[in-house]
Amino acid sequence: MSRALNAGFAAVALAMLALLGWLVAIVPVKDGARDWWGSLSPGGWMAWTFPTALFYWIIAALLLTFTWMAIRWPETPRRGILRIATTRGDRLFISLLGSAFINLAWVGFGGKPDWAGLVIAFIYAAAVFRWV
Repeated sequence: MSRALNAGFAAVALAMLALLGWLVAIVPVKDGARDWWGSLSPGGWMAWTFPTALFYWIIAALLLTFTWMAIRWPETPRRGILRIATTRGDRLFISLLGSAFINLAWVGFGGKPDWAGLVIAFIYAAAVFRWV
């Protein structure tokens, strides 16, 4: 892999870290403490909170990481328990889509606490990457 490509990905990684730092910096302060669930854009049309912005930042970071990995270490598709050929990117998509449905079902059926649905989604994603 060329030095220019590595430098490009390093620059993107630094930009992503700078963006994360900026997101943390704009979290509103309420009563002397950071209000992590406060609006990042008061009066805006969407309720952008730090957890919402962090969610989208993580998705972007995953896509960039998997793009870099696909260029750095190309792989051939493999067959898992679903008997279809999948690459890392395919398994990422399957795990993200399944995790969305798991969390929606968890909230829809009134599962408490909310973070438990996330733990189940992480277990599901690990299983997808291991066996699919």
